[in-house]
Amino acid sequence: MKIAVIVATYNRPDALAALLEGYIRQDSGDFEVIIADDGSGDPVRQVVQRYSAAAEFPITHIWQKNEGYRATVMRNKAIAITQADYVICTDADCIPSKDFIRQHRKLAERQFFLSGNRILLDESFTNRLLADSLPVYDWDFLEWLSARLRNNINRIAPLVRLPDGGFRKWAPKRWKGVKTCNLSAWRKDLIAVNGFDESYAGRWGREDSDLVIRLIHSGILHKSARFAASVFHLWHNESDKSGFNENQKLLDDLIFSGRTRAKLGLDQYL
Repeated sequence: MKIAVIVATYNRPDALAALLEGYIRQDSGDFEVIIADDGSGDPVRQVVQRYSAAAEFPITHIWQKNEGYRATVMRNKAIAITQADYVICTDADCIPSKDFIRQHRKLAERQFFLSGNRILLDESFTNRLLADSLPVYDWDFLEWLSARLRNNINRIAPLVRLPDGGFRKWAPKRWKGVKTCNLSAWRKDLIAVNGFDESYAGRWGREDSDLVIRLIHSGILHKSARFAASVFHLWHNESDKSGFNENQKLLDDLIFSGRTRAKLGLDQYL
């Protein structure tokens, strides 16, 4: 099974470097990384070039001019260019656990998408991690416990590893809380629902919920990757939420419509 990791990024070269270090240290191979760049400057391009030369896996950088928040557009373009069977979506501020690829591969199942969780890092710990290149992907439980006791992270439970089993399908139509910082699905299922809906482009919020709801409407159900595949989410300032209410109206319309395909989506790039 060929896997593509699609990384949405915008002007965070230090965070992107930390993320790519995490993928270089994965305990499982046979994947590619596609950097879906929403208009970053040269420092991000330089990071990609540096890691492309060092990594044993392919790294592809696709870029578009910055015209507001358009992660939906870049993710669609990334899905379009890959030939991988399976797609993992994440963000450049999310460092993967060392077993991240292996766990998504192990839990992947036909007719399901996977949703993992994250550990939030506070501002001071994030700054120290980036300044000192802390190898958190290699940390053991005691090191993370120490960070939790110092309140540098919000929780430690996602580090627990549980096997696959029926309990992972206890909420097959759950979409609330599912985020594209740790989401995976079969590429053919993403194509069937026309990928991300670019009607949300230009405004932050709800585009990930839109995708998940359409997958569920199409019969692709939720399977939990919690306690298996976790990411370490770097602190950042909150996104501009001025367009959130408009996006919420789009989502409300989708919930009641039963629609499966994005109105403005992936098919324009295929």
